[in-house]
Order: sequence, then C-alpha cells, then structure tokens
Amino acid sequence: MTSFYVECGRCGATTEPAPRIALCRECGSPQLVRYPLSELAAHDLRPVWSARPAGMWRYQELLPLRCDEVPVTLGEGGTPLLRLRALGSELGLDLFLKDEGRNPTGSFKDRGVSTAVTRAVLDGVRSFVISSAGNAAAALAAYAARAGVPARVYIPSDTPSGVIRRCRAFGAEVIEVKGLITDCARLAAGHAEHTGAFDLSTLNEPYRIEGKKTMMLETVEALEWRPPDAMVYPTGGGTGLIGAWKVLQELRELGLVRGGTRMYAVQSAGCAPIVRAWSEGKAEAATWTRADTEAWGLRVPAARGDFLILRVLRDTTGGAIAVTDDDMRAGSSELGAREGINAIIEGGASLAAARALRRAGELADGELVVLFNTGNMLAY
Repeated sequence: MTSFYVECGRCGATTEPAPRIALCRECGSPQLVRYPLSELAAHDLRPVWSARPAGMWRYQELLPLRCDEVPVTLGEGGTPLLRLRALGSELGLDLFLKDEGRNPTGSFKDRGVSTAVTRAVLDGVRSFVISSAGNAAAALAAYAARAGVPARVYIPSDTPSGVIRRCRAFGAEVIEVKGLITDCARLAAGHAEHTGAFDLSTLNEPYRIEGKKTMMLETVEALEWRPPDAMVYPTGGGTGLIGAWKVLQELRELGLVRGGTRMYAVQSAGCAPIVRAWSEGKAEAATWTRADTEAWGLRVPAARGDFLILRVLRDTTGGAIAVTDDDMRAGSSELGAREGINAIIEGGASLAAARALRRAGELADGELVVLFNTGNMLAY
C-alpha cells in the first residue's frame, strides 16, 4: 500500500490528500506529492519494478495509487530510450533520446493525464475541464473517455486542426478560443467554478507531475541506474522538468542512484519567459507578451510553476536556452533523416538546444546527455 501526502512547492505547508485537491490552501501555489521514502528505503525496489510488465504503473510505490486501486490506463509509458549514434558522434556526446511519441495519444501528456484522471476519478470527480495548447487536450479527451467521465477542453483556435479533430473523436466538448493558452486557462477556471468540473490544467493539481516523472525513472533504469550527466527538455508548463528533478531526489533518498543530472530548459525564441528570467537571475518569470511560435507546446506565456522550474535549474546547476522555430524544424528533420525518429517540432528544439549548449561549452566531450522528444509529428 502506498501512502502519500502533499506539500506546497512554495511555502512548504503540508496536508493530507483530499478529494478534488488542487492548489495550496495557504498560498495558492502548486503542490508536490510526498511518499514515505524512509519506509520504502528498507527494500530494494529495482528488482520489484523490473519483474512487472512494462509501462509507467510498474513504479506504483512512487505513484499516488493506494492498495487495490486500479489506474485509468491506455498502456502509457515504457517508451524507448534510443542512442543517437550519428548525431552523438558528430557532437562528441554519448547522446540519447527518450521518444515519447510512442504513447497512446502520441505524446508525453498521456503519463501525467493518466495519473491525474486516475486520482481524480478515485476521489469522486465526475467531470473534467482543461486548458491546453494541444496535446494535453487530446490526452484528457482520451483518458476521460476511458474513465467514462465527460470532459470539456479549451484550446486556441489556431491549434492545428488535427489536434482538435482528435479531441472530438474521443468525445470531448471542444471550445476553440481566439487567444493563447493563458486565455484558455481563465475560461477553464471559470467553467470549473460554475459547474464543479475538475480543472486539470497544468500544475492546477499535483498529480500530473507524478506521471511525468516516470520519464526520468524509465531513463535511469534503462541506463542501469545511472542518472545522465545532462538532460535537455522542451519547456512550456514545465511539469516534466519538475518531475525529473523530483524523482531523482526520491531515488537518491531511496539509495537507488547516486549523483544528479544538470537540467536544461529549452524554449522558443518567440516565447521564452523562463529563459529571460534565468538570464536576469530572477526567481519568478514575468509573462511573455505577444507570444509567437509554431511549437504549440512551447507557446506558454506564463507558467504557473515558473518558480519551481527556475529552482530546478539552479539546484541542478543547469540552465535555460531559447532556439528559433527554424532551428527547431531543422532539428526535427535531422532526427527523422539521420536517426529515423518521428519527432515533433518541440523534440527538434531539444536537439537544436543541445547543439547550442555544446558550442557554448555547457555540454562536455563524451558526456551522457538525454534529449526528450515530447510527441509524434503526426499529432499535428
């Protein structure tokens, strides 16, 4: 049986989980799930996990699932960690890519949404709403359908039509908004307040981080329990970056890994609030005005977890970097033509950033570096 509680990521206030738990009641900030790691440390969980079927739910001791509870799942997780031999040789790195395009709806969003929908439904939620730049909306539509619960999604009207069609195909009610994800977020919050629907938007609740952290957990397991020297992560709302940092802390406390990973956030030059805040030495990121990028997952002018993202970068001695849309497209094309990987433009951003970080001396010769392809190009 897994017990857990939640802790505010800003003020540190702790509380027992409650139905429809969302933001900290003390300061309104995002919360993090905490587990009884001192109890779990008495056991070596590695052989337990490896004996279970592939997929993210094999790590149930570090997920918010209690005894006899059954997750809402479509088979998410268990994606490959691929060595990039040609590109790694060119860059002088031991280069890998975690390919999240293999998930059920084609993106890494499936991990977090599976976890959040699971916990919410078990806690009595009977309808969902979300604001999304694209892939999270499709994921919620699919997992809400799997759970037999209705969902409404607010999505920018200029999101690629294929994403919107997928949401409708999964049975969700789609509201197209003339604006950015921040405009969608306001409408989603209003709908939740008016109807009682549970708002699953990024970092509005603590459980999407828990699903996303399994990307790094799988990565470390595939590397025989060695954390990579560095990771390069396309960063919009930042749940995956925060999750990677969090799970490495948990694994170290459990005695399952040593050392850490420098974490680098990559954003679009047309929408880079985290990069700007990092370069200015700020602890929080001001809203980016006139956001403009075709990488829809990176078109996030204001991230609710900005202070956590920046803390991750400081704590891991990493950094933040912006790349152009042209460089992202080139990176996506290179991953396809040279490594056979079906990479979304945000995945191309991670390769473009790795090149720039290598030129700047941030990535040293021969280092083990992991890039993240967050979705399948066919999603768009």
